[in-house]
Amino acid sequence: MALTVMLLNGASFHGGCCRHKVLLSLLGPLLSNSKLYSSYRRPGAEPEKKLFWQNADFSFKKGIDHLKTQLSLLKKETQDYLLGPGGHPLSQHFLEQTRVLWQFRSHEDLNKWVISSDVEIGGKSKVYLKLGRNNQAALLYGTLNTEVPRDGETKYSGYCSMRSRPAVGSFNRKKYYDWSNFNSLYLRVRGDGRPWMVNIYTDPYFSHQKDDLYSYFMFTRGGPYWEEIKIPFSKFFLSSQGRVQDNQHPVWLDKTLGFTIGDKVDGPFQLEIDFIGLLKDRAHREEFAYERYDKNTPV
Repeated sequence: MALTVMLLNGASFHGGCCRHKVLLSLLGPLLSNSKLYSSYRRPGAEPEKKLFWQNADFSFKKGIDHLKTQLSLLKKETQDYLLGPGGHPLSQHFLEQTRVLWQFRSHEDLNKWVISSDVEIGGKSKVYLKLGRNNQAALLYGTLNTEVPRDGETKYSGYCSMRSRPAVGSFNRKKYYDWSNFNSLYLRVRGDGRPWMVNIYTDPYFSHQKDDLYSYFMFTRGGPYWEEIKIPFSKFFLSSQGRVQDNQHPVWLDKTLGFTIGDKVDGPFQLEIDFIGLLKDRAHREEFAYERYDKNTPV
C-alpha cells in the first residue's frame, strides 16, 4: 500500500496530470473509501492516529477485474479503428446518409445524459428526466422560475438544461465524436410550444474558452403530434456567457450536445425526445451562415 502511495505521488510530481489520471484510472478500484488526497482537518478536531494509507480499502480482485474491462475496451477500439471510421468499412462510411446518435428506450439511455438547473446558482427552477409512455421516448419536464437569488451578485436566473455525458474510452480517455460526414442535426421531438436552445458544447484547450458554446433555436409547436426538426450545422453561432460573439466560425463537430430552456416565462414545461440523429442533406450547400471577418483589419 505504501508503494501505491509513492507511485501516485511520484506520478503527480514528475509526470504531470496526464500520467496521474492514468494511474488513478488503474488504481481507483483498489482504493475505495480512501483519504489519500485530502489533508484538511476541521479546526478543533483531533488528528487521526492511523497513518493515512492505513484507511485505504485495498482490493486486488477489483483491480484485476477493472484492468480486464479496460483492456477489452481497448481491444474493441483497436479493432474498430482498423476496420474504418466509427467501426464501419469505408464504403459504408461514405454512403451513410443518416445515423442515430441517441435513442431513448431504457434507463441506460437516460444515464447517458445529465440534467441541471439554476439551483446551482441559488435559483428555484426544477427539472426532471424520465422515460415517457411505453418507454418510447425521454421526457424532460419541470418548472421554470425566474426569481433571482438574493445574493447581491446574480442578476439573471431561470433556466433548465439537459446535456449528454462526454464520451469516454478505455482507461478513462476522452473520446470525440466524428460528425464530419454529415451537415445537419435531425431530431424527433414533441414539445409544449415553448422555444429551446440546442447547444453544442466545446472542450477548450485554454481556460478563457471554457464558456464557449455553439447554439441555435428549436421552436416546438405544441399539441399531440410529433415533429421532426432538421437544423443545419452551418446555422449554429458562437456565444460565451450568454453573449453572441463578433468573431464567428464554423462549429467543430466532435463535442457533446445539450438542450436549454430559458425563455423568461415562469411555469411548467415539458419536452419529449424520441431520438437524436445526424443527416447528410445533399441539397444543403451552405458552409456557414454568418459573416466572417478579420478582427484587426489591415490598413
